[in-house]
Amino acid sequence: MPTRRTALAWLVAGAASGCTPAGSDPSAPWREPGAGERDPRRWALAHAILAPNPHNRQPWLIELPGADEIVLHVDPQRLLPATDPPNRQIVLGCGCFLELMDLAARQGGRRAEVTLWPEGEPQPLLDGRPVTRLRLAPDKGVARDPLFAQITRRHTNRQPFDLDVPPTASELAAVVQAASGPGIGARAIADPGLRTQLIDIGWRGYLIETGTEATHMETVRLLRIGAAEAARNPDGIALTGPLMEAMRAVGLLTRDTMADPNSYATRSGLDMWEKMLRATPAFFALTSADNSRTTQIAAGRAYARAQLAATALGLSMHPWSMTLQEFPEMAGPYRETQAVLGATPDAPVQMLVRLGRAKFAQPAPRWPLESHIRA
Repeated sequence: MPTRRTALAWLVAGAASGCTPAGSDPSAPWREPGAGERDPRRWALAHAILAPNPHNRQPWLIELPGADEIVLHVDPQRLLPATDPPNRQIVLGCGCFLELMDLAARQGGRRAEVTLWPEGEPQPLLDGRPVTRLRLAPDKGVARDPLFAQITRRHTNRQPFDLDVPPTASELAAVVQAASGPGIGARAIADPGLRTQLIDIGWRGYLIETGTEATHMETVRLLRIGAAEAARNPDGIALTGPLMEAMRAVGLLTRDTMADPNSYATRSGLDMWEKMLRATPAFFALTSADNSRTTQIAAGRAYARAQLAATALGLSMHPWSMTLQEFPEMAGPYRETQAVLGATPDAPVQMLVRLGRAKFAQPAPRWPLESHIRA
């Protein structure tokens, strides 16, 4: 019989691997997205909502004017004011959405004509102005992209990676190539010295995020504890599966225990996350020439392509975004991360990601397409 310590370790590890409760609907959007849709916009959007996004907030609000247009807004109720005060990471998630949208449009024989920020870039914070207005135009000559096939296979993987079988040089080069583009720099980091530096800074950043009440509680409020919660709210961070249900039933897994920095659950979780971070054979980083909203969108699109390319190679990715967060308590590790990677706040590191091999991760919960469409 497992001890209480072992059970709690299993609990947190199961949550990190993204387990999805058997027989529930939160993973339904991953199965045959767009099946039965006659409107090519809705078919493409059914794939776009599977994009990676911070804290699984799925912040996309969609309008479908006319016969072939799509207007994308950000849902102001789905921002992350504590961990992402300038909304930069939310914009990256919109870039991921647009990349998957474009891949799906091409697959359907259409060209996505994109106009970003049609009413101007919102600064310093996002507001009600649309992120993009786009039109799907039929185009018999449009090139399909092989990365489309990876959309439903791509999942963020929060597990320790295999240090004995690290990504090869050619695999790292392929991931970098998939992400490279105008104004965006991509690099893979396998050098032991630099990797150790990033792990050290990253762990200090994790302790700051979890030790700062506002940022920690933002995460706690987004926990979906058990299958019933995940089904009611298929977003945020799902803690599901048989062990999670058992722990929830006996009171070991609650928001109160996860909120308490001195609880056994929290301390066991810290131990698990540190082991996970140290089991990182390589990092992947995206830098940019500036930090405009348009460039943030480009960085999100680049990350989506990188993760799809990694998936095709049998590799896993896990964003380690703590030291790129721009709340005051993170200022020290933020500066260190930028300096170590040769970047500045004006031309910053947009993404820092763990990269390696791990067991297959289950899909994160998703709201159905209809919930994102605004009449």
